[in-house]
Amino acid sequence: MISLTDSQKIGMGLTGFGVFFLFFGMILFFDKALLAIGNILFVAGLSFVIGLERTFRFFFQKHKIKATSFFLGGVLVVLIGWPIIGVVLEIYGFFLLFRGFFPVIVGFIRRIPVLGSILNLPFISAYVDKAGESNTMV
Repeated sequence: MISLTDSQKIGMGLTGFGVFFLFFGMILFFDKALLAIGNILFVAGLSFVIGLERTFRFFFQKHKIKATSFFLGGVLVVLIGWPIIGVVLEIYGFFLLFRGFFPVIVGFIRRIPVLGSILNLPFISAYVDKAGESNTMV
């Protein structure tokens, strides 16, 4: 079992609440306040989980500057008050930032009994295989 420090436990809680507020804000027709709270909690939770220095190193790598600018620009646009445009920018930046993890995620999901059989259906398999390909390092 993985042992977590107290700050990592707090970070997991903050990240979880951040994802909840982001999801709830989208369900309630892109509520600006909920999306802003969710963004702040998500980024703060990520910083608590992996540490402040590693967070900065992850976001500000030379090959991830475009992705980071889209993600953090989306957060800023949501905070300014344009939630739909901000969420679109955030989602694009999120996929650019974490695309190196997608092959690992697809491989893990394919090992889950029910979800793996769904991902191996002919019309879904082509899209999942395309999403699972990655030419970039994490």
